[in-house]
Amino acid sequence: MHIDFVDQTLRDGQQSLWGLNMRAFEAAGALAPLSETGFSTIDLTGPGMFQVLTRDYHDDPWDHLDFLVRSMPGNTFRQGMRVHSAIGFAQSPEAIMELWVRTMIRHGVTEHWIYDVAYDMETFEKMAKTVVDSGGVVIPTIMYGLTSVHGDDFFADRAREMASWAGVETIEIEDAPGILTPDRARTLLPAIREAVGGKRLELHCHATTGLGIHNYAEGVKAGIDVLHTASRPMANGPSLPSTEATVAMIEWMGHSHSLDTSKFAAVADNFIAAARLGGHKLGSVAEYDPTMYDHQLPGGMTGSLIRQLGQHGMEDRFPEVVREIPRVRRDFGEPIMATPMSQFVGIQAVLNVVTGDPYSLSPDEVIHYLLGHYGPIYGPVNQQVKDRILSTPRARELMKWERPDPSIKEIRSKFAPGISDEELLLRFLLSQEAVDQALGKGPVRKDPRRSSNAIVENVLDLVSEARASTGFSVKSPEFSVELRRTR
Repeated sequence: MHIDFVDQTLRDGQQSLWGLNMRAFEAAGALAPLSETGFSTIDLTGPGMFQVLTRDYHDDPWDHLDFLVRSMPGNTFRQGMRVHSAIGFAQSPEAIMELWVRTMIRHGVTEHWIYDVAYDMETFEKMAKTVVDSGGVVIPTIMYGLTSVHGDDFFADRAREMASWAGVETIEIEDAPGILTPDRARTLLPAIREAVGGKRLELHCHATTGLGIHNYAEGVKAGIDVLHTASRPMANGPSLPSTEATVAMIEWMGHSHSLDTSKFAAVADNFIAAARLGGHKLGSVAEYDPTMYDHQLPGGMTGSLIRQLGQHGMEDRFPEVVREIPRVRRDFGEPIMATPMSQFVGIQAVLNVVTGDPYSLSPDEVIHYLLGHYGPIYGPVNQQVKDRILSTPRARELMKWERPDPSIKEIRSKFAPGISDEELLLRFLLSQEAVDQALGKGPVRKDPRRSSNAIVENVLDLVSEARASTGFSVKSPEFSVELRRTR
């Protein structure tokens, strides 16, 4: 077989290890070699990245995106989103979802992988049609979960339905928590392969338990010919298997690929340096941890929970939260643990632990979930828990809720006249203060220079090596530095 690769270094790799905190200048040195490696697609962005860049760094995310696209000419780019919402957990109007897709395509991101862990297939198909009608390529995604109600037949039946939708040529299978085992892969992946017929199949497995690359081997045996990987410093642990190791395995298995392996080192060197200077984590191979199969937390969410508890001086209670999560999952009907369901379960577990009175306090999102506003619930919900949560005044208010459906004209009327589609999306989905700061700041930093300290250290090294020199000067269009010996 010939195996194609989707690169996840710039999106899921940095999401899993860096919490979406990658800045344009931190990626800059890797873009040329990454562009020349030969990936079939580079997964580049998503609504979560826009949120973090705007809120935490006041970087214009559209400028950030344009820089990445412009620096890697000739490549195909991808973004991902849930079928119900763009940024955050609130369901977005259909008009905003369509505008998001069309604007992404205008900025060079033509592929769109979409997912819904509740498998609301009517909304799922509608979103797929929106992408196709907008001129994009849609990749509906099977999100895997380990539950008593989601068997091989469940996933195969959904994949078969996706394959029947107009314009769908590729389907992705994703294991976000990294809980797929080779034994399960040997039954699940052939079942999906048979269900979709000749459609292209991609496999995206996280390496949380160290089994991701073993699942890739099983996937190739099952006829899956596209694998998702990341550069080694941005791979492994909660991220995905490394491109380097997966390519070596594929070659050993006797299959071909189109990647230029001579480009790997330059990409890796960039992110090793960026991680060191930015205080980011580097990926490392995870030790096997069987408790993963109890809580099934996606890697990125584990760090978020610890950080949030720490902000309230309760980081030491994280083990209690982890022990509470399996109970909440069962009480909630065993939802698949990926965004947003993993957040709903995790937040409820935190509240149960902190209050000491389980389900005495629940966020709106959990109420919406139990009311079916996020789609069907396949497993049996603990009726006592459901009754307690839905007996509150707030729950009675939300029972009347309907998904908002304003037109773009109606949405525009709430903002300054004449703003661009890009600004409208930011202002609708994010806080006005964060957007004002990001747009007022000007172009994002793209200079790959790491820090002024590094520059000074290099100058000192050069001067000390040439002790007979009497002067040293550096000039560029932006600045000049001249040093002269005084004695």
